[in-house]
Amino acid sequence: MGPEFDEAFRTQFEQLLKWRRDVRRFRAAPLPSGLVDDLLRLADLAPSVGNSQPWRIVRVEQAERRAEIRRIFEDENIRAESSYSGERAEAYAKLKLAGIDVAPVQLAVFCDTAPEQGHGLGRATMPETLCYSVVGMIQTLWLAARLHGVGLGWVSILDPARVHAALDVPEAWKFVAYLCLGYPVESHEDPELERFGWQERTAADGRVLLR
Repeated sequence: MGPEFDEAFRTQFEQLLKWRRDVRRFRAAPLPSGLVDDLLRLADLAPSVGNSQPWRIVRVEQAERRAEIRRIFEDENIRAESSYSGERAEAYAKLKLAGIDVAPVQLAVFCDTAPEQGHGLGRATMPETLCYSVVGMIQTLWLAARLHGVGLGWVSILDPARVHAALDVPEAWKFVAYLCLGYPVESHEDPELERFGWQERTAADGRVLLR
C-alpha cells in the first residue's frame, strides 16, 4: 500500500496550488545555501516519457550573460507591445512581465531532443512529449519552491535562438523556459494578470468536453 493523504493534507495541497502563482516582483536577498540544489532534486522526481529525464538546466550567474538575456527580453517585449493597439496596448505597457533585474537565481531550462536515456520509448510518434516532460518538471519545481516560500517566475518573452546562442549550449537542446527564483516582495492568491485587469481566470468546466 502506498501512503494515504488525509483531508488536512488535501486541503493544504489545494492551497499550495492556489498560492503557487507566477512571481515577477522579487527581493534581492539570496536564497539559503543548498536550497536551490534541494529544489532541483525534488523537481527531478517529475515523470518523463520513457523515463528519459530530458531536462537540461543552466544556472545563469555571469553578469554578462544575464545582461544579454535582459537585452533579448527588451527587444522581444517591444515587439510584443507593438502587436496590440488602443487600450490593450496601454494595459500591456503597464504590466511587469519579468523579474530578471532582481531575482537572485536564474535558470534557463532546455529540452534535450536526442537523449540516449529512455531509448526512444514513447516518443516515436509524439517526439514533443520530451518537451512536455520538461514542462512537467518545471511545474514540480514551481510547487517545491512555493513550499519553501520561494517565488518562481517564467519569462517567456524571449527569442529562443538568441537565448541558445547567449548561453552556448549543445545544438540538440531546445529552449523551453527562463525561470527566475527568489523571495517575493509580496504574495497573492490571485494571479497578477487578473489583479491588473489583463485576463480573469475562467471556470474549469468550460474546458472539459464529453464525447
